[in-house]
Amino acid sequence: MKQMFEKEWNKLAKKIYTNAVNHGFWKEERNDGEAIALMHSELSEALEAMRNDNPSSNKIIEFNSVEEELADVIIRIMDYSFGKDLDIAGAILAKIEYNQSREFMHGKSF
Repeated sequence: MKQMFEKEWNKLAKKIYTNAVNHGFWKEERNDGEAIALMHSELSEALEAMRNDNPSSNKIIEFNSVEEELADVIIRIMDYSFGKDLDIAGAILAKIEYNQSREFMHGKSF
């Protein structure tokens, strides 16, 4: 499973990155802080959609706005990680494994 996930993640990340390059988003070196802020802005848009009763997306009508905005977060992460040669797929799998060893609620009450 691990190798398949990483292979498919990287294949899709390359496709997303190539699309971003073809649309001019990598003409110059990406500003890391700006890239993170844009990821965060997509999360904020998902929250705003929730606060507005999560209407249907205007762009991909078969999905609701929260689904669209969370997809945008992942797309931005995949684009950035491929462009910066980061092993996010490997980190996801390692973090899942680590989290399985953590105590209930990570020892917190909430």
